[in-house]
Amino acid sequence: MGKNTKKTSRAIASKASKTLRNPHASATAKSLAGSALAQRNTTKQTGAAMEDKASKVVSGGRYSKQTKALAGSVLSQSNKKR
Repeated sequence: MGKNTKKTSRAIASKASKTLRNPHASATAKSLAGSALAQRNTTKQTGAAMEDKASKVVSGGRYSKQTKALAGSVLSQSNKKR
């Protein structure tokens, strides 16, 4: 399997930007937002630690729809070999 070439969409990048500017957003949401923005126009892939964090958010029930959307985007850009 080759490198994952997916990039963060414009809609998710907008959500990520709003999350980073929100003083009430959780540290988890902000770290996912940062990861999503870092992958906007680059070939960067999600690292193992961030992949694990995003996986917990997607499967957890206490996170907002926006945080789960960010986590889903981050997960979709993970290394295909993992």
